Amino acid sequence: MALLLVAFSSNAQRNRADSLFLNSDLSQIETIKTVSELDPNKAALLSAVLPGLGQAYNNQYWKIPLIYGGGLIIGHYINYNNVIYNEMRNSLIAEVDSDPFTENPYKDRFQETALTRNRDAFRRNRDLLILIGAAFYLLNVVDAHVSAHLNEFDVNDNLSLKVSPSIQSTPLFSQALGFSISLSIK
Repeated sequence: MALLLVAFSSNAQRNRADSLFLNSDLSQIETIKTVSELDPNKAALLSAVLPGLGQAYNNQYWKIPLIYGGGLIIGHYINYNNVIYNEMRNSLIAEVDSDPFTENPYKDRFQETALTRNRDAFRRNRDLLILIGAAFYLLNVVDAHVSAHLNEFDVNDNLSLKVSPSIQSTPLFSQALGFSISLSIK
C-alpha cells in the first residue's frame, strides 16, 4: 500500500512540473488591446476632458444629449438655489443690522427666524446639488470607461427575455402575485 502511494505521488509531481511549461508561448494570450479596437482609458480621459466625448469615441452618440441635459438641469437648480440663498442672506443682514437705510424686501412675509431657516435650507440644497453634479460628472467618465470595455462582448441575437405574471406560495400559506422573469437562448 505504501509503495502504491509513493508511486502515485511521484507521478503527480512529475505531471505537475511538466504542466508548468506547456503554455510558454505568450503571443497567443489575448489582452484588451488585441480583442477590442477601443481603449477604455482613452475613452475615460476624453470624457473627463469634455463630457460626452468618451461616449462619442465609443460610438454611443445617443448618450450625449442625456449627459448635457442632466448637466443643464443640475446647473439650473444650483443657480436657482444660489440666487434664492443670496436673497435670503441679504434680507437677513438687512433685518438684523441697525442701519436705517437698509430694508428687508421680505419684511411683510418673513421675520428673522424664517429668513435664517430659508437661508440655511437653500444653502444646503445648493451644496447638495453641487455634490450631485460632481457625482454625475464622475458617472459620465465611468460610463465611457465601462462602455469601451463592454464593446468587445458579442451579444447573441438568440437571447430572449420573457416577463410574465406569476403566483407564488408564501410561508404563511397564502399566495402572492408577482412577475416571473426568464432569460433563455433560442
